[in-house]
Amino acid sequence: MSMHSMPQMGGVSNIAGSGVGPSNSMMQSGVSPLMQSSPQQSGQQMTGQMSQNPAVQQQSEKIDNISKVKSLFAPMKESLLNTFRGAAYTLQQNNSADSLKRDPLINATRFDKHLEEFYAYCDQIELHLKTAMQCMQQLSSAQYYLPGAVTALRTESYMQDNPAGPMPYPTYLNTVRVHIQSAKDIRDTLISASQNISQAD
Repeated sequence: MSMHSMPQMGGVSNIAGSGVGPSNSMMQSGVSPLMQSSPQQSGQQMTGQMSQNPAVQQQSEKIDNISKVKSLFAPMKESLLNTFRGAAYTLQQNNSADSLKRDPLINATRFDKHLEEFYAYCDQIELHLKTAMQCMQQLSSAQYYLPGAVTALRTESYMQDNPAGPMPYPTYLNTVRVHIQSAKDIRDTLISASQNISQAD
C-alpha cells in the first residue's frame, strides 16, 4: 500500500507542481505586460509632450520687430568689423601690388562679400524699424478713433456686462465694420450732393 501510495503522491505532487508552474508563469506573464505597458504609455506621453513642445517654442519665437532689431545688432557689428578687415587687407594688397607689381585683385571678392552682408543686415534693421513705426502709427490711430482696450481672448458672458472691462475682439471687429460703412455712406452722400449741385448749375 505504501508503494502504491508513493507514486500516487508523486503523481499528485507532479500534477500540483505542474499546476503551480503554469499559474506562476501566467501570473508573471500577466504582471510583466502591465509593467511593460506603463513605460510604453509614459514614453508615448513623453513623445506627445515633445511633439507639442515645438509648437510652444515656435509661438515663443514669434517676437516683435524691436526685439528682432536688437538681435540683429550683434551680427551687424561683426559684419562691419569683417568689412573693415577686408578693406584693410585690400588696401594692403593694393599697396603691395603698387610696390611689387603683384595682382591687386587677390582678395577683392572678400571685401565685396562682407560689404554686401553688412548692407543686408542694415536693410533688415531698416525694414523692422519701419514696420514698428507703422504699427505704432496704427495703434495711435486706433486709440484716437476707438479708445478702449481690446482683448483677443474669449470672454465669458458675465465679463461682457462690465463696461469698464476690455472689449472682446469680435465686438471690436463689428464696431470697425460699422465705422467703415458709416464713412462710406458719408462719402457716397457727398459725391451725390456734389453731382446734384453740378447738374443744377
